[in-house]
Amino acid sequence: MTVQREGTELRPGRPRPLDLVRGIGYEVMPFRNTAQDVVEHVPTTVPLSVTVTAAKGIDATLDLTESLLRHGYAVTPHLPARQFVDGAHVADVVTRLREAGTRSVFVVGGDAPEPAGEFPDAYSLLRAMAAAGPPFEEVGIGGYPEGHAAIPPADLSRALRRKAPMATRILTQICFDAGATASWAAGLAASGVSLPVHVGIPGPVNRQKLVRISAGLGLGQSARFLQKQQSLWWRFLLPGGYDPTRLARRLFAAVPKVESNVHALHVFTFNELRGTELWRRRLLDVLSAGEDHR
Repeated sequence: MTVQREGTELRPGRPRPLDLVRGIGYEVMPFRNTAQDVVEHVPTTVPLSVTVTAAKGIDATLDLTESLLRHGYAVTPHLPARQFVDGAHVADVVTRLREAGTRSVFVVGGDAPEPAGEFPDAYSLLRAMAAAGPPFEEVGIGGYPEGHAAIPPADLSRALRRKAPMATRILTQICFDAGATASWAAGLAASGVSLPVHVGIPGPVNRQKLVRISAGLGLGQSARFLQKQQSLWWRFLLPGGYDPTRLARRLFAAVPKVESNVHALHVFTFNELRGTELWRRRLLDVLSAGEDHR
């Protein structure tokens, strides 16, 4: 069953850099001290999303989501299709999230090599969620400006078109090529997929932090994590390392050159919350000052 979403379409446009930063959101990982770190460093005006790790499973994500909701944050839990067992499992999770006051979810296929049950991909989980009751107000799905290592481009495009009517926004995976991101978003808009696009970028995380995160994920998932973040690792090895401001500025230059539905930035924080928030405020101050002097 397909649920047609209303009120989520955008007319393709050319967003200002300040608008992309004002709409910024953070992605966090469900570790022991995440809630404490969020409350200490992140204002409740910044929307959050919570990933799922294979080692901890969906319940850790739901626990953190509930905790952050109680602190007044807008929280979007990730729901990986391959970790759901059956329709009853889906209904239980949906009910728990609704009772906690969750308004938004992000539905993705997930990284598990084999599905735990009936749902091999995000589309099948979206259909099961639609059957479980009224949809959440916001439903995010994944976008891949540089493609996906395990999915042919034609299949990836077809899957996105199938999922789009059941979603309200698209969140991209990390892409370090600003031109590729802008071209992909423009092509998406031209094809008739008019959902707001939130462009994913890494925050100001250092290599040592990534090592600690990887070590804490467990052997199998750690290997998948390192594989997914391979391009990020290479940038830390280059002279000068990775700088989120440089990538953001390249996006600020590339995105307005095309007609697209790019709406905001989404920062993969890797739980480096203090540094990420300081970076966001500095960037916002610089861009706001530039607007004031126009």
